[in-house]
Amino acid sequence: MWLFSRLAALKNWGLAWSNSPFAPVVLFVNAWAEAILFPVPPDLLLIAMCLASASVGSAWLSFPWALVCTVGSVTGGMTGYFIGLKGGRPIAIRLYKEDKVHAADKLYEKYGVWAVAIAGFTPVPYCVFTVLSGVLKMRFLSFVIVSILSRAARFFLVATLIFFFGGRVADFLKDDKRFGLLTIVFIILLIGSYVLLHMYSKHHARKLKEREQAEKE
Repeated sequence: MWLFSRLAALKNWGLAWSNSPFAPVVLFVNAWAEAILFPVPPDLLLIAMCLASASVGSAWLSFPWALVCTVGSVTGGMTGYFIGLKGGRPIAIRLYKEDKVHAADKLYEKYGVWAVAIAGFTPVPYCVFTVLSGVLKMRFLSFVIVSILSRAARFFLVATLIFFFGGRVADFLKDDKRFGLLTIVFIILLIGSYVLLHMYSKHHARKLKEREQAEKE
């Protein structure tokens, strides 16, 4: 199947990078960029690098890889925070549209700093909340602490699973079809989370418009 062959190429790309001396730099940059622009989630490269380490009997290297990924992501999150802080609502609206900014206002009002924690650990786009945290002037220290905890929990969970089950997982994923199916599930989760966020933002924007109309009447 064409899709599985393309995903197999992605796997081989990740494994190739995992054996490169530039692997830590590539992983760091991937994690940093994902925290601002949401291009490619670093989990795929992290998993490939951890599995490559496990396959040669160095599963313990999964933890340094997770640390690099965490530092890169949190650094990117801090960059996004200052972009939002300096650019304000205009930059946020330009990046994510006004309805999403209003939706984030509501989420922060309801969940506070936990909104960042949820985005940091789950497939919900973390990048949206890094910039908006700056726009909404969340306490920087709180933002950094929550980002570290949630991002580390996510990436070190991957490292821990591969540390204990890496050999078996590596054997399981040698089959391109199995790897393709798991990758598709992961991508669906990411897209689904983004769609849910979009639907929530639309719902909130509609409610806000109805409230404004009611106040005028």
